[in-house]
Amino acid sequence: MGIYEQILQFVLTGLTIGAIYALVALGFNIIHNATGIVNFVQCEFVTLGGMMMYTYYSLLGIPLILSFFLSMATIILLGALIERGPIRAARSKAIIVLVFITIGLSSTIRGTALLAWGPDNVPLPSFSGENVIRILGAAILPQHLWIFGITVGVVIFLQYFFHRTLIGKAMRATAVNRKAASLMGISVNRMVLLSFAMSGGIGAVGGMIIAPITTSSYDTGIMLALKGFSAAILGGYGNNAGAVAGGLILGVLESLGAGLISSKFKNAFAFLILLLVLFFKPTGLLGYGESERV
Repeated sequence: MGIYEQILQFVLTGLTIGAIYALVALGFNIIHNATGIVNFVQCEFVTLGGMMMYTYYSLLGIPLILSFFLSMATIILLGALIERGPIRAARSKAIIVLVFITIGLSSTIRGTALLAWGPDNVPLPSFSGENVIRILGAAILPQHLWIFGITVGVVIFLQYFFHRTLIGKAMRATAVNRKAASLMGISVNRMVLLSFAMSGGIGAVGGMIIAPITTSSYDTGIMLALKGFSAAILGGYGNNAGAVAGGLILGVLESLGAGLISSKFKNAFAFLILLLVLFFKPTGLLGYGESERV
């Protein structure tokens, strides 16, 4: 394989993992825009997406496509329960307190997942086979196409939802000014509840579509979520277009760095890129002052 084919291979691989970072970043943004907090349970949404799909498909024998939607529904429900329970019930509404609550919940869920599924990685089958597809000398799996397609579908859905539906517009209004939204008759608590549910569903989708390539385990979501959070910051925290751009850029640069320099520093490349961008442009690539909340 020549150098150009190698670079193309690294780019395609980077776009694949970058799409997952983008989905995770979108989950962070949705909750941040509604509440102002960083939701560290997003790590577990990603993990539980893959592990629940493994449970439904491999352990219970439910068909793959039905397992996908059941897993997503399960994590959507979990996200709603987290908001309806500990987040809403917290006596202090200070952002730092709520952030630490999500850190505690994340650790609790991860420990429970370890007890439930054990420490071993578990496999999931590709959505449509393992036949390699050749593109200009580079090789990709059908699962890569599923990742691209589903990510594009999620982005289109969110764009339509936030700009064309009454509930989406109400969520945007809540993000801009909670008090004004409440005075206009919008149920702010309901919008925050919906943001946690949506974030859970998006995180679960990311965990499920990457599992056939990387396998899944009780702690899969930690590094994916950290890099997804980095992608959100890179693009401009709270900016959904920036989250997608940040995820794809981070994935491609990470893959190129690992392939052309050394895979030993794969994780370090992602955070080094983030530090460099924040050093020169603290608001992120698409941020202007305070990022627009959409």
